[in-house]
Amino acid sequence: MAPTLQDRTKSPEEPAGSQTVGENNDWKQGNQSDTSCDRILLQDDPWKPCQRSRATVKGWLLKLRTCLGTVCGIEWYGYAALGISMAILSFLVDLSVTKLLRAHHWLYLKLEGNSLLQFFCWTLYPACLCAVASSFTDNICPFSTGLYSRGLGSGIPEVRTMLAGIEMPHYLSLTNLFTKLLALTCTLAAGSTVFLGKVGPFVHLSTMAGAYFSNLCTLIQGDTKERAAGEMLVVAAAVGVASCFGAPISGEGGSTGVLFSVEVMCSHFALRHYCPCFFSAACGASMFRLLSVWSGEEETPQALFKTNFPSSLPFYPLEIILFALLGLLCGAVSCCYLFCHRRILRFTKTNAFLLQMLATEKALYSGVVALFLASLTFPPSAGQYMASKLTMKQLLASLLDSRQWSSQSHNASVQLGPDALLEWSSSGSPLLSLAVFLLMKMWMMVLAWTLPLPTGYFMPVFVYGAALGRLLGEAVAYVSSTGLTSSQLQASINPGGYALAGAAAFSGAVTHTLSPALLALELTGQFSHALPILLATLLANAVARSGHRPSFYDALSIGKKLPHLPSLVKASPRLPFTPIGQVLGPKSVQLQKVAGPVEVQHAVNTSTDQQIPVVDSHESRIVLGFVLRSELLMFLRHCTTDGVTQTLEKHLDEVCCIYPTAVLLSPHNTVQEAHSILNLVGVQSLCVADRGRLVGIITWPEMKRILEDLAKEI
Repeated sequence: MAPTLQDRTKSPEEPAGSQTVGENNDWKQGNQSDTSCDRILLQDDPWKPCQRSRATVKGWLLKLRTCLGTVCGIEWYGYAALGISMAILSFLVDLSVTKLLRAHHWLYLKLEGNSLLQFFCWTLYPACLCAVASSFTDNICPFSTGLYSRGLGSGIPEVRTMLAGIEMPHYLSLTNLFTKLLALTCTLAAGSTVFLGKVGPFVHLSTMAGAYFSNLCTLIQGDTKERAAGEMLVVAAAVGVASCFGAPISGEGGSTGVLFSVEVMCSHFALRHYCPCFFSAACGASMFRLLSVWSGEEETPQALFKTNFPSSLPFYPLEIILFALLGLLCGAVSCCYLFCHRRILRFTKTNAFLLQMLATEKALYSGVVALFLASLTFPPSAGQYMASKLTMKQLLASLLDSRQWSSQSHNASVQLGPDALLEWSSSGSPLLSLAVFLLMKMWMMVLAWTLPLPTGYFMPVFVYGAALGRLLGEAVAYVSSTGLTSSQLQASINPGGYALAGAAAFSGAVTHTLSPALLALELTGQFSHALPILLATLLANAVARSGHRPSFYDALSIGKKLPHLPSLVKASPRLPFTPIGQVLGPKSVQLQKVAGPVEVQHAVNTSTDQQIPVVDSHESRIVLGFVLRSELLMFLRHCTTDGVTQTLEKHLDEVCCIYPTAVLLSPHNTVQEAHSILNLVGVQSLCVADRGRLVGIITWPEMKRILEDLAKEI
């Protein structure tokens, strides 16, 4: 379809039953030029003060817009502003969470000597924070939280659904943005007791900010560009990941966020999105790293987790086999984990008591679960076997340590805090602590992710995979120290490399993505382990994807009954292959080519579509094309004189232009094919015809209804 034709389809909608005079005004307003818009901006408002100053400022703003537009499109400034603003938000959240965690740790140490008070301090602090976050989001903005209001946790399933073409406007409001931001800060301040992250919520927050910047760019440009709005949301999904880690390759760009957007967020990723995504992600990653330097945390932008793996001989060639085994192990464990996750989701959807509590007492449920988890991680009890005093960042940094914990060789290659390794050795054996950590965190993560809180899931899975790889690396180092191998091989074994490969493999297997392999390299800067990390991630994905198992985010979409077709394919491969003719709604509005004013008026009043199909006659129903709503309003305007409709000899085909349809669907086409065509062609409606005879129309609202009906059958 030509660009001029798409621009003409963007006319304002009129409510059913509107009068002809109102339609004429709407038509006139919809066809105003950019020059007239600029002229209106400079008009004086008699009831506002400082009229001359306001007109001068507006004139300078118009000149500034013209100057900026000569360099590049206004949307590129929006991409840069989006990346920078999200990096600032991410840094402020990290700073606030660090202050709250330090306050908790300080209070816990001040109560040393009184175990009872320390227990209350350790458990009530995260429980109160989780309860406040849940109550705040539920009362202020219910769409920010709640498994049964489609906003649990990250919001990534909802963002994926929106990027697939389904409109969900409540999830992009500014109220939702600020509510989720404050609640996320409280959730992260609960510490590693609840073991939750921020990557997913920041993807959702970035999408909400992207929608705002898209509207702002549209307002500045003075037109409506639906393609630019969709492109901004795709860019925002990439910025959300880049602003969390500031993961640059050679300090230049946040490519991990772009790959994450390609793999997870979009079912069809257009090539035109690559450059804006890389540009905005690079702005966000650079700003995030620069803020760390300006705040005094670092001297120069560098890797987020500083490591110093041996570069002369990072690993022996035979260790490739061990990395492959690690990938298979991570894939198998991820299958068990995803199975438990799907079971707990089903249980929370079917248990009457939990349904009632999550519907009416979200704050109470969050507080009780957080209190229970914090009790298990109390340091003097079971917490000493899980290094519970360490934050999530400290946990990952300690797991990536290149020293061999099993042996007492402390040729330190990284600068760790004095208490990091001590926490893993508090139980007497680091290997025992790692084993207990893996066993306990498996079900504790599943339980924590039922909390009706805005939380992220990627970083906890990443840390869990690092612990799994660390355990294998320590086991290999222990076996090599028994004398079965040479001392040179024993000294060259780096358990931190296995931890890094395990983190990428397990998180990639859970999410069915390969971008965690690149994320692991960017976070540590250890490109010497690129080959084993990629091999482990590929093998883990192969195991996790076998049998058409849904990924973590697919399971969330299925559990929430979201109209997301790729997730429905994973749940029931036969559902998307339903013929479109079996699920079409009621008969759509259509016009015959000889339609008069009365028929046209009835079509305009009963339909809100921007394109109305035209048939040869109501008897034959042969599809001729479609007519634009704006031209129908023009037709009615010409047929009205002094508010009275007159009978004219001219018909619809003599006044309006009938455009041919680019694509016609058959009733035998499947739902998946119709969904793909709507995505790829970028149109709002498609005609369904059987041997040229019009059967119905597929629009995005109609597609949403069809997918929701299919989701209910699962």
